[in-house]
Amino acid sequence: MRAKFTYAIKFVADMDAAVAFYRDTLGLTVRFASPFWSEFDTGEVTLALHPASADKPAGAVQVGFSVPDLPAVYAARAEAGLAFTDPPRDEHGTLLSRLLDSEGAEISLSGKA
Repeated sequence: MRAKFTYAIKFVADMDAAVAFYRDTLGLTVRFASPFWSEFDTGEVTLALHPASADKPAGAVQVGFSVPDLPAVYAARAEAGLAFTDPPRDEHGTLLSRLLDSEGAEISLSGKA
């Protein structure tokens, strides 16, 4: 598997305040903003904001990687020693899945739908 670091996802309690901070205070360019997901153009890795939840409290961060063939990675998960928490699913035209890293932190994997 060859993964590429594509996202840093920050979970926030107040989307409007978070967007304003990253846009107005840090000067990042907004690529897309909504109450449920916002993105900033930061080069090769995108900063994304997502509403906080009970299992992902405000301030938590999740990293995201893309792979060329997510279904193949998922199919070979046992041989590769990967512990997926979610199988690949189509989310807005992108395949998305989650797995645990070596320390039990959840990371996301994406691929083409």
